[in-house]
Parts: sequence; structure tokens; C-alpha cells
Amino acid sequence: MDITSPCVVALTWTLKDSLGETLDQLDEPVEFLVGGDDLLPAIEAALQGHEAGATLMLNLEPEDAFGDFDEQLIFLAPRQQLPEALDEGLLIEAGSLPAGIADGLAPDRVLTITEIYPEHVVLDGNHPLAGIGLRLRLHVARVREATVDEVGRGSAGTGFFSLQAQAPGNDLLH
Repeated sequence: MDITSPCVVALTWTLKDSLGETLDQLDEPVEFLVGGDDLLPAIEAALQGHEAGATLMLNLEPEDAFGDFDEQLIFLAPRQQLPEALDEGLLIEAGSLPAGIADGLAPDRVLTITEIYPEHVVLDGNHPLAGIGLRLRLHVARVREATVDEVGRGSAGTGFFSLQAQAPGNDLLH
């Protein structure tokens, strides 16, 4: 079966930055909906017309991946206004922050705690891969028709590097 929208692809990958350093490796296939919200548009476009067994090498510039780094998305929060149990790297939704810290952001926008000081905490609303050119080796393990439910949800259940807010102690990024 050729990859056309909508369908579900099971992918493995190796993701590197533009200097060749491995950022992520997925050895077991994970399913993504082509024609939904699971994949970056540049990845979806590259997959079109391929079939199971295909291997693709993609070079994604920031504008085709997670965008340029935006300094306007860096916020300082008074330390006493945040929970005690914080760690650098923790992801937190803007809507869970006290008023005045990240006003103007969508409540479900995820911010990363990048630095913790005695008086304040630095929060970054950029995707962790923003501003980075990516080199992606994709392997298509399987292709199947999408179910009505998957098409209706716009997802096979897994987004490409989607970020979700974390409870303290949870170190998963996606």
C-alpha cells in the first residue's frame, strides 16, 4: 500500500542535529496518522507515495521542523509562586502557572523549566528542538488504512515529538 492521506504509517527513526549528534532514536515502530496532526508537514510530504520498507533521509531546517528560537517565549517566574518540587527539564502547561507569568500564551502551551535560582525560575516556551536543523533517517515499517476513529481524532495516538506537561518526577518528553 502506498502512503497517501489518510493512512497510518509505522515508523522507526534516527534523529540527529546538523552536527551529526544523535538526539533521538526509535528502534521499535510507532504508528502515526498521515493526514492528521501526528507528523510535521515536511515529513508527511516526504512520505507521500512511498510504501513499507522505504527508508528516507530528510534534512529539516528549523522553519520545516520546530521553528526558530523565539526569545519572546522566555519567562521569569518568582520561585515562591511555583511548587517546591521542581527540576530543570520539567515541562509545565502555561495554564497551570499563576497569572502574570506567561500571559498571552495558550493555556495548553508547554514550557520547559530551564534554570532554577533561589529567587526565580526560567521558563522556555520554545520547543526543545526550536532553532535546530535536523537530520532524520526514517524507515517505514508498515502502512495500513486509517480507521474512522483515527481520522476523526486526527491522530493514531502519537504525535511527532509532541510535548506534554509532566508531574514532578516524570522524565518522559513524549
